[in-house]
Amino acid sequence: MAWSQDEERMLAQIEQHLVDDDPRLVARLESFNERARRSEEKADGGSGGRRKPRRSTVIILISWLLIATLVATLLIMVLRHEAAAALALAASL
Repeated sequence: MAWSQDEERMLAQIEQHLVDDDPRLVARLESFNERARRSEEKADGGSGGRRKPRRSTVIILISWLLIATLVATLLIMVLRHEAAAALALAASL
């Protein structure tokens, strides 16, 4: 959705007031924008090869694998226990 001319004018006024009031904030924002731009260029330029997964991604993956293993183990234990209980009940009859 496009901005109206009034909205764009108000945003320009707000920006100018911020520039006039706090030049340090402007410098910080420009620095942040420059780092973000470099980071995006780096990500776009390196898309040809495989990227190394982030540590958080690896931790989440390992956590899910452990949870799945635990659930599978518990299901196997419950099913074996029920089967053993059914055999014991059948043997006692």
